[in-house]
Amino acid sequence: MNDRSIIESPEPGPRRGWVDHYMPEAYPQPYQAPRQLFDISSIRGMLFRQRWLFAGVLLATAIIGLIVTLLTTPLYEAQSSVRVEPYGQYIVEGQDIEQPFGSNQIYDYMQTQVAVIESRNLANTVAENLNLGERSALLGEDFEEGRPPNISDDEWSRTRTAAAAGILQSQVDADIPDDNWIIKIAYRSSDNVLAAELANAYADAFALTDTQSALELNEYARDYIEDQIVTVRERLEEAEQAANAYARDSQIIVQPGTDLGSGPTTLTASNLSAINQRVSEARAKRIEAEQRWRSVQNVPAGQLPEAQTNSVLQTLISQRTNLRTRLAELRQRYNDDFPEIQNVLQQISILDEQIGRTAAEIKAGIRNNYIVARNQEQALTGELNSLTGDTLAEQDQQVQLSVLEREAQALRDQLQSLLARYNQLSSATNVDTGAFTKLDNATVPQTPYAPSLLRNMTMAIVIGLALAGGLAVLRETFDDRIRSLDEVEDKLGLPLLGQTPYVDERDIDVSENQFGALMESYAAIRSSIDFALPRDRNVLQCTSTEAAEGKSTTIVILAELFARMGRKTLLIDGDFRRPSIAKLLDIEKPKVGFAEVLLGHTDFESALVKGVHENLDILPIAETPTNPSELFAEENLREFIAKRRDEYSLVLFDSSPVLGLADAPMLSRAVDATIFVMEANRIQFGKVNAAKRRLENGGAKMLGVILTKYRALQAGEDYSYQYAYYQYGDDK
Repeated sequence: MNDRSIIESPEPGPRRGWVDHYMPEAYPQPYQAPRQLFDISSIRGMLFRQRWLFAGVLLATAIIGLIVTLLTTPLYEAQSSVRVEPYGQYIVEGQDIEQPFGSNQIYDYMQTQVAVIESRNLANTVAENLNLGERSALLGEDFEEGRPPNISDDEWSRTRTAAAAGILQSQVDADIPDDNWIIKIAYRSSDNVLAAELANAYADAFALTDTQSALELNEYARDYIEDQIVTVRERLEEAEQAANAYARDSQIIVQPGTDLGSGPTTLTASNLSAINQRVSEARAKRIEAEQRWRSVQNVPAGQLPEAQTNSVLQTLISQRTNLRTRLAELRQRYNDDFPEIQNVLQQISILDEQIGRTAAEIKAGIRNNYIVARNQEQALTGELNSLTGDTLAEQDQQVQLSVLEREAQALRDQLQSLLARYNQLSSATNVDTGAFTKLDNATVPQTPYAPSLLRNMTMAIVIGLALAGGLAVLRETFDDRIRSLDEVEDKLGLPLLGQTPYVDERDIDVSENQFGALMESYAAIRSSIDFALPRDRNVLQCTSTEAAEGKSTTIVILAELFARMGRKTLLIDGDFRRPSIAKLLDIEKPKVGFAEVLLGHTDFESALVKGVHENLDILPIAETPTNPSELFAEENLREFIAKRRDEYSLVLFDSSPVLGLADAPMLSRAVDATIFVMEANRIQFGKVNAAKRRLENGGAKMLGVILTKYRALQAGEDYSYQYAYYQYGDDK
């Protein structure tokens, strides 16, 4: 019995972890929810990785914003305000000649006034009022030098005024607040005194323009209404004379207190109206009675609603019901020949006759009501026909008279309305409407409006953030390095055996701190390997994509951890290109090593280094062979592994990197499983995938991946994960 048999696990057969790697179809993988395209961790990781890019871009944009602010000519803004009364403040009637508008049109009205303030017309008015065409404060001293030859003084004055108006229009701004009816007029200029003067001039011109427009509109309306009064008065006189002449010729006498067109105006018409109303009422009663009779004509009399509510009929029915109940009780004891039964039958027969007769009388009453209503309608219709002929002739004459009278009345109303409106406008002609009044004068600003250091720096920072974000996303798009734990399994399709935190090489001291973050992580990895690897598969290879990813450190620490468990472990330096096991374990370079054993130049025991750690034997490399790939291709390697398999509980190979070399893929054919070591945030996915594909094509049985030098902040994890995940206890 050897050492390996003593420490072997008593569990029979391979463990499930091994089966999952070699026969994945036997055990379906558990469901994994699809990962989100963007989550907090990925965004946080990107921000940390691109922090220097963000800092540089933000600093550059801030400097540019500061330079632009310092080089920009300062502008001063002066503000005046005008109070607006959209519905007007009317002193007398007649000032409200403008068409009113609804409350939902207030915003459109205010926008219209803003457009008036910013218009070219008002700019020309202000330029003319202040004689800006002759002043150099606005146009500048150099404007006179651009005067074209052969131009008159009047034309040049108009040109200067138009130029000043153009400058005014480009510098003025009006604003409408949301909670009041006050328009603020702002003017910006490099001269603060001129800015205040022009802001006040705009407010005065705007208010005066509105007043003049209202007065001119009132004057025009008064003249127009005066002409209309004369015309309507003449037409009214002609209409009244025509109506009186026609009534006299037709001998139409209108009843006192009536008006043509409003109802009956003669006795004949009144009688016809009254009889017509009675005919309508009789027709309605007849239709109602007829419909009632037709609806019950074929209905049994006993089922009519009137029969159901008739007290006499209901009393007879109740008596009959009682007798039938009595008859049913008697028939239970006697036959129909019994005298009392005969008496009850006779009483029931009499009640049936009474019930039928009463119901028939009710139904006959409905029919009689219909006949009476029909006769009344016929009589009234005959009377109506007799009166209709008498009123036809008078009605034709009355229609023409009504037309003439209505025309005259319409002219009377129109003349009265025009006279009232004329009186209102005459009173309001010289009264200011007060729709726009100047509220506040503009004061001379002491501090410039622009450039604003705070606003410019804020814009620079916003632009810098957007630019830095775009550049960061672009860099992340073209950067396919593997950083996080989830990316290992998602991209490579291999199980993650564990990860080790980033530790500076100068701080790696395995012997002194057995409970540090690095050793705790390797202890977790050792447990994962111990669970995934069956006892009869005890030869492992450790490789990586490129050099300096931590594979040699990983295999040395794992060998020591397995040895501390009591498992007899053999650590072999299989990296003939750059051997490092002896250096990591601080042992003297031997004279013979692994290459000499494979070539048969020495025996295994002579090349073995013992005593470094209990249960740990080391087979380093003495001299680097010229043909390392051929050593792995020979049968001697398989024979060597077959012998060591039975002698040791665990055999660990530190092989060379995969890319560019054939050693690792060739060694992977002879070992039981391959552990792939990968440095986080360094190796690109394309290289890692190519190395994995080379190993799999060479026949490697991939046990899993160990992610070394893992920085949680680079992967988007929080600060506590970076610095406290691997430590436990009070003393950190």
